[in-house]
Amino acid sequence: MGLSSSSDACPGDDGASVPGTVSRPTPAEAAQSAGGPGEAAHAVAPALGVWADALGRAGSRAAQTLLIAAVVVGVVWVLLRVTLVVVALLVALILAAAVAPAVKWLERRGWSNLLATLAAFLGILVLVGGVITGIVFSVRSEWDTLTTQAVEGWEELQRFVTAGPLPIDTAAIDQAARQVGQFLSSGAAASGAISGISAATQVITGAVLVIVILFFFLKDGEKMWNFLLRWTRGERRAKLAESIDRGSEVLGGYVRGTAAIALADGILIGAFLVIFGVPLALPLAVIAFVTAFIPVIGATIAGALAALVALVTNGPLIALALIAWVIVVNQIEGNVLQPVIMGRTLSLHPLLILLALTVGTIVGGIFGAILAVPYTAVTWAVLQVWATGYQAGPDPVLGEDPLNPKDRIEAKATIAQRFKYQRMRLQQRRGTRLGATEQDQAGGKPPEPADTERS
Repeated sequence: MGLSSSSDACPGDDGASVPGTVSRPTPAEAAQSAGGPGEAAHAVAPALGVWADALGRAGSRAAQTLLIAAVVVGVVWVLLRVTLVVVALLVALILAAAVAPAVKWLERRGWSNLLATLAAFLGILVLVGGVITGIVFSVRSEWDTLTTQAVEGWEELQRFVTAGPLPIDTAAIDQAARQVGQFLSSGAAASGAISGISAATQVITGAVLVIVILFFFLKDGEKMWNFLLRWTRGERRAKLAESIDRGSEVLGGYVRGTAAIALADGILIGAFLVIFGVPLALPLAVIAFVTAFIPVIGATIAGALAALVALVTNGPLIALALIAWVIVVNQIEGNVLQPVIMGRTLSLHPLLILLALTVGTIVGGIFGAILAVPYTAVTWAVLQVWATGYQAGPDPVLGEDPLNPKDRIEAKATIAQRFKYQRMRLQQRRGTRLGATEQDQAGGKPPEPADTERS
């Protein structure tokens, strides 16, 4: 029994079979006899039983899909339990991506890492804090008047629609208004105010957490990415490094470009309000600046609010002129400011932007609306880095490539980055332990050298 089991595969030193033994085919011979590598794989691990037919394979794929979906749902459930931490992390990451070039610029001028980080960190705190303070004081001083004018404008618009030539039934509008009034006069409003205090506490906690995370991102961001890259080798390291670079560029470019465009929207809409004597021009211009951070619909929301105020104070003619001006501002933003300031940072179709904005608003409210579009753009950039099946260029059957060559991910990397990725691909070093153990040395295994080569 022992001889037969040991003589099944007993080749000689030169590769020939020893007489009296049964030789087994090599993997290459097995693949050739099976008709190819694919058939060899089936020969090695054949599907048996009820899973051998098409329905069985479909069932196994369905089971795998359900398992993956369950894992995704579990991860999402966990993240929703710590929404405050997730939102703070995403906000800090997008701010760090916008400010990191300033830190590197100061370091190239001879500043130490700590001084450059402190300077950039304090600069962004002063800038953001000053903007928020100006917004709060400018809007707070005239908030009551602003809300009163907006409500009166809504009522005036409702009377205009009712008295117009079109037979519009406003019963549903009146019922919704009554429901709002009943809510404000009921105890639910008081409980909502109490929950608002809790929400304010969460906002303060989240702001402090954002500040702390932002500081460490600016100070130790490169060390964090370096630590992450050292767990991979070769092509995976190159793709992961490229994903980090493209994601940082998208986030940073989006924040800087959106801030410039929002400032332009606020100035253009505010100038119209001042020229035509619409009251509350400053708070309305500030609202236009803030809402411009919400893509596609931000300027429209601010313009609608300003038109309601203008309808009451200046009449329907100025209100219609303001609506027309908001449309012109939207066209200037989409056709002039976006291409010039942001370039091709997002590279997303407008429909995808609208869908991402809608989903983000449903899931995360105002923060979801602000963060959904830039992180969707990051996801698209990372997918381009890792995907290899896309057919670029014209096709004799499909026609022209719908993806602009300037939007493809290979057009984003600089020469220095390409050289860095190529060096990473050529690295094929094996992993080492984070700490040596006596058991390895006692067993005769020599300690592995530390990986000191720089990426």
